[in-house]
Amino acid sequence: MSTDMPRWTEADEGAGAPRHVAIIMDGNGRWAAARGLPRAEGHRRGVEALRKAVRSAGELGVRYLTLYSFSSENWSRPEDEVSDLMNLLRLFVRRDLSELHRSNVRVRVIGERTGLAPDIAGLLDEAEGLTRTNDGLTLVVAFNYGGRQEIVAAVRRIAEAARAGALDPTSIDLQTIAANLHTADIPDPDLVIRTSGEQRISNFLLWQSAYSEYVFLPQHWPDFDRAAFDAAIASFRSRERRYGGRAARVDA
Repeated sequence: MSTDMPRWTEADEGAGAPRHVAIIMDGNGRWAAARGLPRAEGHRRGVEALRKAVRSAGELGVRYLTLYSFSSENWSRPEDEVSDLMNLLRLFVRRDLSELHRSNVRVRVIGERTGLAPDIAGLLDEAEGLTRTNDGLTLVVAFNYGGRQEIVAAVRRIAEAARAGALDPTSIDLQTIAANLHTADIPDPDLVIRTSGEQRISNFLLWQSAYSEYVFLPQHWPDFDRAAFDAAIASFRSRERRYGGRAARVDA
């Protein structure tokens, strides 16, 4: 990342910008295949696009940016590809964490950490610990994350509390579930973007995105740039969000 990344402050929030944008970063492998390059090169270029996305989010006044970096299903990929992805994570933290910190970005990690390699778990802890007091853009990294798994884990915690007598089962409501998710203190995404032309959510923020607006872009993730981000924001701004209600009728 360049060293001139702007510091985000409350005054920078753009008029009409979504507070929380979540992105499914899809298409690294297809980007590489279309160019006759190894998948590892696609993932490397995807990290460069990630850096651009973080910068663009700060410039656009987005408060929270969640990136689907590695799903709980991605462990089933070939061992060499998983190894390449882990090495990219290591490189990203080592190369970019200090600059994110200088830029007032707070890093949050959501997903299961049980069973992770000690050095990977340590890097995630380091990223969160160093930036914990920053109050600019919150970069939420969904790592070893799955939406269904997250809901199951939340239900287990609630059931255990009820069994222990700490919770009345009849009091369980939407807020009870939300409070036991990884994102308990993070607002639901206003906008979810998926690149590469695919139109599915792939087990990403299933609970949280119930009323999100979706934008599906044709670009593969390595080609995601400021123009693509601007286009997604423009689409979001053009929509009327009713949260299941009806728009007020305007008579001519």
